[in-house]
Amino acid sequence: MTFQQWLQQSGLPRAEARLLVEAVCRLPHARLISRGGDPVPQPQLAVLNILAARRRRGEPMAYLLGSREFYGRPFRVSPAVLIPRPETELLVEAALERLPPGGRLWDLGTGSGIIALTVALERPDAAVRASDISPAALAVAQANAAALGANIEWAQGSWFAALPATEGQFDIIASNPPYIEAADQHLQQGDLRFEPAAALTDFADGLSHIRTLAAQARGYLKPGGWLLLEHGWNQGAAVRAILAEHGWQQVETLPDLAGLDRVSIGQKGAE
Repeated sequence: MTFQQWLQQSGLPRAEARLLVEAVCRLPHARLISRGGDPVPQPQLAVLNILAARRRRGEPMAYLLGSREFYGRPFRVSPAVLIPRPETELLVEAALERLPPGGRLWDLGTGSGIIALTVALERPDAAVRASDISPAALAVAQANAAALGANIEWAQGSWFAALPATEGQFDIIASNPPYIEAADQHLQQGDLRFEPAAALTDFADGLSHIRTLAAQARGYLKPGGWLLLEHGWNQGAAVRAILAEHGWQQVETLPDLAGLDRVSIGQKGAE
């Protein structure tokens, strides 16, 4: 079977089939065009057929390819972590805008490391810590840090338990916590079916982790420091109310490129 024949018979959209061929056979797009009539080597054909079958069952392309771009950089991903999404770039940009020279940032629930690593790479002067409850997720993030050359301080544990007995060290605490409601039907649709459930939902109302972060983050921030939280498009009002309830100042919600509520922020007072 030739490359061109496989692209036509894979049962996938052509763009997806092409990406699989380019990844498995290590063929740049231009070479794939010029060699479309060449036979696919049998070992690679077997791998392509397996990957195509997995994709037809709905498995995300990012997991099949093993990577996804974020903020212009390739990040390794696996089923141990969420697939990076462009909406999270808003959280990164908000952090970069508020991080002072030589500042310190803590990314809680780092997953593949996209927030922590992007900040560290964009701001080499900053000290960045990343933590996650999942050792498997931390392994992915650490591999990304090694591949991209990011200097990160790592910790394993649930939220602030990853760094006990530490006060007033950070300028920014950022998190993209599990915020989907347990009953949300989207959890049974599309890519979400294959992503780690504990990274998507709190198995409750979607706000329990946000309440924990809002209640405890102040003790780990310097005066004037910021808490930045990504959340669902319909949770802005609820998250602002939680932040206000816990004494955060300058509370506001930032919209994403689609104009939807996406990141809510609050500042610790001078005290």
